Amino acid sequence: MPTLYTMPGTCSLSPNIAVAWLDAPVAIHNIPYGDQKKEYYLAINPRGQVPALRFEDGDVLTEVTAILAWLGATYGKEGYAPSSRLGRKEAEALAYMSSEVHATYGGHFNTPKFAESAAAQDEVKRKTYEKLADQYGRLNGILSENGGEWYLGQRSFADTFLYVLTRWIEKTPLSIGNYPALKAYRAHMEADEGVKQALARQAMEPIG
Repeated sequence: MPTLYTMPGTCSLSPNIAVAWLDAPVAIHNIPYGDQKKEYYLAINPRGQVPALRFEDGDVLTEVTAILAWLGATYGKEGYAPSSRLGRKEAEALAYMSSEVHATYGGHFNTPKFAESAAAQDEVKRKTYEKLADQYGRLNGILSENGGEWYLGQRSFADTFLYVLTRWIEKTPLSIGNYPALKAYRAHMEADEGVKQALARQAMEPIG
């Protein structure tokens, strides 16, 4: 069966949750932080990043959205079809979360990549948190408009990524208390059995 490589604290939690929700025959291999740069893992993904989905024939699929698309197409029900309304909105939501919000976190997780001096790095962080505040405001608003339980009004893979983002906010000066819909949503997700299973498989704890 395919093997999904994950690491604690990373966005690989998103496809890990999807595997649990679909009860898909995919093995989860959780690697310790730092192993993504070791020779054995670089042979799987030379970019040294998780997640990576390795198939039995040796082929490897990377990037969260690509792995989620494969999982949905392979094991999903009709509602996951890309041609359905949910499928279209899910693709849009995941594109925003990954290419916009996740990308913005680069200024937080990899500040030296964007600036060298301490003053310049402080400016990068300030701009990063301003942008993240706007993005979380948008996410909070859409979630509220759709009822608050699921991001798109019904469960989709967008929820697997949004949950990751509600965890990452704790790493920043921002407070999830300023986004009440997201705060309630995070608690709702952590009561989900599939999320509990994925957290345990990735050696992570609920935030509460």
